[in-house]
Amino acid sequence: MSAASTAPQDLGGPPRVDAVVAVLAFGGIVVSVMNTLVVPLISQLPTLLSTSASDASWAITATLLAGAVATPVIGRLGDMFGKRRMLLISLCVLLAGSVVCALSDSLAPMVVGRALQGCGVAVIPLGISIMRDELPAERLGSAMALMSSSLGVGGALGLPGAALLAQHADWHLLFWASAGLGAVVIVLVTVFVPESKVRSGGRFDVIGALGLSVGLVCLLLAVSKGADWGWGSTLTDGLFSVAVIVLPLWGRWELRTAQPLVDLRTTARRQVLLTNLASVVLGFAMYAMSLVLPQLIQLPEATGYGLGRSMLVAGLCLAPGGLVMMLISPLSAKITATRGPRISLMLGAVVVSAGYGMGTVMLDAVWQLVLVGSVIAAGIGLAYGAMPALIMSAVPLSETASANGLNSLMRSIGTSSSAAVVGVVLAHMTTPFGSLSLPSEAGFRTAMIIGCGAAAAAAVLTVFLPGRSRPAANAPVGAAREHSVK
Repeated sequence: MSAASTAPQDLGGPPRVDAVVAVLAFGGIVVSVMNTLVVPLISQLPTLLSTSASDASWAITATLLAGAVATPVIGRLGDMFGKRRMLLISLCVLLAGSVVCALSDSLAPMVVGRALQGCGVAVIPLGISIMRDELPAERLGSAMALMSSSLGVGGALGLPGAALLAQHADWHLLFWASAGLGAVVIVLVTVFVPESKVRSGGRFDVIGALGLSVGLVCLLLAVSKGADWGWGSTLTDGLFSVAVIVLPLWGRWELRTAQPLVDLRTTARRQVLLTNLASVVLGFAMYAMSLVLPQLIQLPEATGYGLGRSMLVAGLCLAPGGLVMMLISPLSAKITATRGPRISLMLGAVVVSAGYGMGTVMLDAVWQLVLVGSVIAAGIGLAYGAMPALIMSAVPLSETASANGLNSLMRSIGTSSSAAVVGVVLAHMTTPFGSLSLPSEAGFRTAMIIGCGAAAAAAVLTVFLPGRSRPAANAPVGAAREHSVK
């Protein structure tokens, strides 16, 4: 089929554009909600699934691993065969995973279902790429910023909802509800989102996909399970060793093959490389907040620093951050349009660092933690909104989905690293509480300092980005619609 035969529908006037943006952003929020579904159940999973706490953590690890592998692969397939088509396939796999989880009462099917849900992470980079191909230039910046922030918005808004259902209803209802949301998104995408005719063509790099999958799984599995297995254990060291061997070999293959899964030469461009590195450390900083604040809110008041609130209250305390991210995305787009995406990214990193700095001294009341979380969320919204503009202004039109998928992968590596590092800090800096050992106040402050440092590192990286470049929002959309790669 030629590229011309798959021309996109005419978007018509503003109402049609608004519908495309709303549907894609809603899809991103739904995907993020599904990723947070099991967070309120973490302490109950061993009992619910009749397994150990260590094995129950696979319900989270499986989602991480599947998302890391699927995102760059699905992005490349989207560039080759159609972004809307791969978006619908990702949503269908996510829906299937929700149904499998809803029918689960043991560990194995739950892990399978959560892995299928992880494939839905590709929806966000695919949605951003569709926006670049289809939206008018004047709407692209704000739409990309909203889509980028949907990851944090869905997490912040989904957590209290999931906690409410988990406390007052059968936990299976969480997954039936997510399946229903997934079905709604599939229908909306089918009706309102056009297919782009921008295609890269060529053959799929099977060897590259296998090499990247093996390397990523070994790396992320060692990072995420190292605390359970022991950082010096044979299994953890073996996985790190395999990753160190396989990933360079994969890179060599990608440089030599004619049609690589990831164009490393494009990825090595200063703007793309530094943006991806900033994504890693900002993903680290974002997730550190999610690990620290809920625990502080729920720890008993008798510890002297815990606030003794319920799981539902902890979820509600994170919700304002999601609203802040949603409200801040237009500001990020405006700064990107007037000053360039580099300034938006730098400003966002500085705000995140300031938020964590506040967190080192404001841990004594719920309102203080809500304020800290909201400041950090505002910085994340500014920074995440700028990343797609930086990436897409430096890559060819035919590689937007795979480039955005790689950027999303970098954020996932950051979040998994954050879980490992902050987990080690809180596990080793403890205080006795009856027969238990709980994370100490010093441990939480140390985690805040680490988050502050990670965000500061991102700000430093932006200093080395190229000077003011025209953001992707200013690129003529006609080029995307007329572009055809045979």
